[in-house]
Amino acid sequence: MTTRYLKRFSRLILGLFLYAVGIYFCVQANIGLAPWDAFSMGFSLLTGMSFGNIVVLSGIAIIGIDFLLKEKIGFGTLLNAILIGKFMDLIAWFDLIPRLTSFWGGLLLLLLGQFIISLASFLYIGSALGCGPRDALMVALCKRFPKASVGVIRAALEGSVLLIGALLGAKVGIGTVISLFGISVMIQWTFRLLHFDVKEIKHENFADTWKIWRPEKVEV
Repeated sequence: MTTRYLKRFSRLILGLFLYAVGIYFCVQANIGLAPWDAFSMGFSLLTGMSFGNIVVLSGIAIIGIDFLLKEKIGFGTLLNAILIGKFMDLIAWFDLIPRLTSFWGGLLLLLLGQFIISLASFLYIGSALGCGPRDALMVALCKRFPKASVGVIRAALEGSVLLIGALLGAKVGIGTVISLFGISVMIQWTFRLLHFDVKEIKHENFADTWKIWRPEKVEV
């Protein structure tokens, strides 16, 4: 049991780190931000706080909304909210990749970032320790508005955060369009390549994990 959970947590942490790397690449591509990245960047510009700290604070706020909407929240959900943003700040501190000014160079870096995000999604979703705060919010909204399709809910949610980010000064461009539509294709291709079916994953919430790890049930 201990070894299996160690592997799952290691997979989760690696996935979250790679997700931060992917976002960093997409930001440094400098051809337009994805909706949630634009939202975070907009508030970063408004407040002067680091991009990573805004990611953390918004993630925690969204977890609060998820909780009120009675969605499952697990260790993976909480770590997703905290670690991606902090990893982002750490990666940005090393400043290994400059903000690109060439469109074609930016396009290549954006596509590489999207592939890394897809691989990261395979890792952290596969740990089954709780989906990300924003994914949980989308699921909750789908439940609250059953007559609306998932596509409509996602478009409304991402369109709203993109508009807020743009109004706050975040860069919106061709990369934004590619992020909106390209990431779905990239994730589908990556999951198919890795023979990963996301529908088979049953995430644990805090209560599920506690039932497994409570002292009288711990097995070595």
